[in-house]
Amino acid sequence: MSKIGNYVQEAYDELLHKVSWPSWEELQQTTIIVLAALALVTVFIFGMDFASENVLKFVYKIIGG
Repeated sequence: MSKIGNYVQEAYDELLHKVSWPSWEELQQTTIIVLAALALVTVFIFGMDFASENVLKFVYKIIGG
């Protein structure tokens, strides 16, 4: 049990004294960057899904009819 307590104490000490936390402005800026990248990836995946759906519909139409 002493090892677990020691681990928790060292983790707490590291979080307080060794981790450099971002400022509020840095946090806002990186959040906006992440949201913009997420939007771009979402649009890209939507485009790929839409294109593949239409290509498959076209192929099934040719094969089936």
